[in-house]
Amino acid sequence: MTAKPKFDPRKMMEKAIEVMKGSIHETRADKKASPRVGAILLKPDGTLLDTAYRGELREGDHAEFTLLERKNRATKLDGSILFATLEPCAPGARNHPKLSCAERIVNARIKQVWVGIEDPDPKVDRKGIKFLQESGVTVRMFDRDLQEIIQKENEAFFAQALERKAAAKAEENKPITLSSLESSSPLYKLIDFSREVLERYRTLAGVTDPIDSPAFQRRLAQQNLLQQNGDKPTGFGMLLFGNEPRNVMQQAGLLGTIHYPDGTEEVKDFDGPMVLVPEQAIQWLKDKLPNPVSRSGAQRQDLSGKFYELVRESIVNALVHRDYDIKGAKCQLSVTPDTINIMSPGEPTEPITLAQLQSFNAPMLSRNPALHYVFSRMELAEERGLGLKSMKTRATEIGLPLPKFTWENPYLVLTLYRTVESAAKSLDQAVIAVLSAEEQKGWAFLAGRTVTTQSEYAKHMGITSRTAQRHLTHFIELHLLKRIGSGPSTKYERT
Repeated sequence: MTAKPKFDPRKMMEKAIEVMKGSIHETRADKKASPRVGAILLKPDGTLLDTAYRGELREGDHAEFTLLERKNRATKLDGSILFATLEPCAPGARNHPKLSCAERIVNARIKQVWVGIEDPDPKVDRKGIKFLQESGVTVRMFDRDLQEIIQKENEAFFAQALERKAAAKAEENKPITLSSLESSSPLYKLIDFSREVLERYRTLAGVTDPIDSPAFQRRLAQQNLLQQNGDKPTGFGMLLFGNEPRNVMQQAGLLGTIHYPDGTEEVKDFDGPMVLVPEQAIQWLKDKLPNPVSRSGAQRQDLSGKFYELVRESIVNALVHRDYDIKGAKCQLSVTPDTINIMSPGEPTEPITLAQLQSFNAPMLSRNPALHYVFSRMELAEERGLGLKSMKTRATEIGLPLPKFTWENPYLVLTLYRTVESAAKSLDQAVIAVLSAEEQKGWAFLAGRTVTTQSEYAKHMGITSRTAQRHLTHFIELHLLKRIGSGPSTKYERT
């Protein structure tokens, strides 16, 4: 059992954000925006030791550098806890011989780091976090709502960071990689890129350089889609733009299967450029499935637009955030009469948990930033985050149960419900057998919410508080809900 921290993480996150707001903008000739960053340091016993913000003692100095090197260089920091509003810069992100903030943290023997939001700079994104994890440091992320505050305070920095020219790495820098697909292979050739797809990307991303120009290729290299010193694609480049990426990467693409009510099946493989796969899959489903229709009002309402937006976001999420180093598994799209199941190889990206995904409030953190960036520039994915907000919003707008995440090794499975009743139908048969007809209707309501109260449930069902309490207690006994709090403030959360 995990020991309860001796400090309130939420209060420390909020304090770091308050410290962040003191950051001093750096005057730069190149007009680059500097980030606003706050950092606070706790002793091993959880008491506050010190704080720092970017530029506090000298213009341009990182908050972590100020905190560790300028304010506490002579202090023994073994076992301390650090909260930083921005991901610490990774080895190789700073000009040699400067140490990165992540290296300074490890050298100080800090045991735990809470990170506000990942740094979108391609030289840092997720790599500072991974270096800390590989060095034995426990990493946690700020709460999602606080991440959004940090993001808003740093809009100019985030916008510019994703376009920065990658600085050449000195040979002495330690390489930090998130995936083997960051490198190239003799099998990858630039001529295997789809010119049509590259042109679409150039147009949607607002790039003026022609696709055959050195400037455009340099841009792809900066995004880790081409080798820095040549014209050979990386694995990520082949996935995104390759005509037939599965020829060289068997784990690429999406396998689709529709299971019809009469027991027959229809299959289709989507194995072309990744950026085309979501739209191709959606068109296939539209051609094969009846339109989702709402009968809740006086008139039938066609909900196909928003329903397929939900499906598209889910497919993008699976393709972009899967673990491509699991070579024996592929993303899969499985359709039943009641559900659409999207299977993505790999557990949630550490430190994100399955419970956080299920609550639709997981911190923003991308497993494959290179893929995520291209999809966001083509307006196929949220700029940051995991698409969770869009999924929850779309399902709520069309009155469907909220999607559900489960882990079925080696797949993270996202289940989308096609009807209100399908959430109850998808329960284990042993569970359905012990639910009354009224409880099954009640579960259809609960499946559309992450949390509820007894009074909300009673009002929706048109039943007494006593009956509502009996239903909710039964759901808890069946491990469908868990109780949060006590007394009048009691809430019930889906498990």
